[in-house]
Amino acid sequence: MNGGAKTILLVEDSPSDVELTQMAFAQSRLANELVVAEDGKEALDYLLGPEDGATAAARELPMLVLLDLKLPRIMGLEVLRRLRANPRTRRLPVVILTSSTEEQDIAASYDLGVNSYIRKPVDFLQFAAAIEHLGLYWLVMNEPPPQVAQP
Repeated sequence: MNGGAKTILLVEDSPSDVELTQMAFAQSRLANELVVAEDGKEALDYLLGPEDGATAAARELPMLVLLDLKLPRIMGLEVLRRLRANPRTRRLPVVILTSSTEEQDIAASYDLGVNSYIRKPVDFLQFAAAIEHLGLYWLVMNEPPPQVAQP
């Protein structure tokens, strides 16, 4: 997993949803590298380093994190909470991309500082259109926050 400013981290445990997202990125001609973390712990290890004390500081942060909520090992809301609590990832753009329609999930996501909350459309064409719009906004139009300086 080689990070970089143009990388997008997709945190998704469903192989079929990963494949649909990859197909939607290809169809939308989004050339960004899509790195996949299959659970919350893998995502946190990628972004913050493993809990054994090693750090991920040498790796550039991705341009965007697409985060599912219902994940094994560490749930999406806990991943978001830890990202916002860490000075290195506090400003990292995070978009919840989930099938959850629970109002409490939406409220909790915004309370924890998510940048956007998108429900996954069931239809592939609608999903591909959503990915294209998401990519256009977050990767082209949006002015990203400055990186936090490391001590």
